[in-house]
Amino acid sequence: MAERNAEHSEDACRKVDVGITRVFELFGKRWTGPIVSVLMQRAVYFAELRRAIPGISERMLSDRLTELAAAGLVVREVDDGPPLRVAYRLTEAGQAMEPALKELRMWSESYLGEPPGEGDCGGNC
Repeated sequence: MAERNAEHSEDACRKVDVGITRVFELFGKRWTGPIVSVLMQRAVYFAELRRAIPGISERMLSDRLTELAAAGLVVREVDDGPPLRVAYRLTEAGQAMEPALKELRMWSESYLGEPPGEGDCGGNC
């Protein structure tokens, strides 16, 4: 029993990596991943971005975009208009996340399967 306790002592446990903690503090919030995924394709106007993410409110989208901008991942660009329009695009740092997001998508497809209620639509649902 003493041997088993030694294996599970506090000294034997590593603390969570600071970098991983920072990533999931941002990406662990609901809607952040889908927003970045849409922006990975191109710069998008606010209204287009809202339509691309079913279920997100304007307030939540605005909050998440503000957080992503503060983290240096998104830039807000205002078109003079009329009408006045605001577009969002990923910064170089945001674009650099593409390989990691692709890996997460592939992992999801391999290990999580289809979401409940999704038919066989080839990813075009």
